Amino acid sequence: MWHDEVLAEIYKYREKYAKSFNYNLHAMVEDLEKKQAASGRQIISKPIKPTQQENKSLVET
Repeated sequence: MWHDEVLAEIYKYREKYAKSFNYNLHAMVEDLEKKQAASGRQIISKPIKPTQQENKSLVET
């Protein structure tokens, strides 16, 4: 079976991180948001593409 050491290390870290929050997704997101804010880096997000239905309503208005 194929084994990637880098992926294995990432999975190990991810498991350790999730376990430290008792697998509570909300607590993990809150922690990551705090770390992101503390980093001081500029956050850039791409706008979500509207669906075809949303495009039609934008044209109709």
